[in-house]
Amino acid sequence: MAGTSSGIVAGLTAVAVGTVGFLAYQAQAHVPANLGSPSSAGASPSAAVSKAPRDRRHPTALPGGSGKGERVVYSVDDDRVWLVDDRDRVQRTFSVHPGLVDPAPGHYWVTSRSNAVTGTDGVPVEHVVRFTSVDGVAIGFSAAVGGGAPANTESGVKTGGIRETRADGDEMWKFATIGVPVVVIR
Repeated sequence: MAGTSSGIVAGLTAVAVGTVGFLAYQAQAHVPANLGSPSSAGASPSAAVSKAPRDRRHPTALPGGSGKGERVVYSVDDDRVWLVDDRDRVQRTFSVHPGLVDPAPGHYWVTSRSNAVTGTDGVPVEHVVRFTSVDGVAIGFSAAVGGGAPANTESGVKTGGIRETRADGDEMWKFATIGVPVVVIR
């Protein structure tokens, strides 16, 4: 009887893994071609051309010209992220440690997510939220499983991981689901 139970469990596990793989393939196959590409139509000139205006008295305040509605705002110059709700209120802001490859300023969307993977620098990461790629390097937010370590930039490997603390990564994971806008500013 124990052998039969093991076989049933193994069979059910195989079916479950196959189903998840098939659904992941289907989801990837039906993603619009432009979903991870910057949108020039929606990009505001201040976000795409120059540095978005900052409040000098409140350096962590959401920069002007960073869009409207629910979105993730990422400043490549300030290494800072803002999670903004649909009423343009900042839900959370935090500093990040970027990899070696930066995305161009513009409007993107979350295109894929992974609960746990190994980063291109060999560090185990969790709550990976990807929104574009540059020259074949995936760009996205993630948290190092062992803590808030920045991406290993000493290895010479081109990394697109924008590292957050685990607490910030948890909030990003809850907020930035597939299709949520990501606005990259200077």
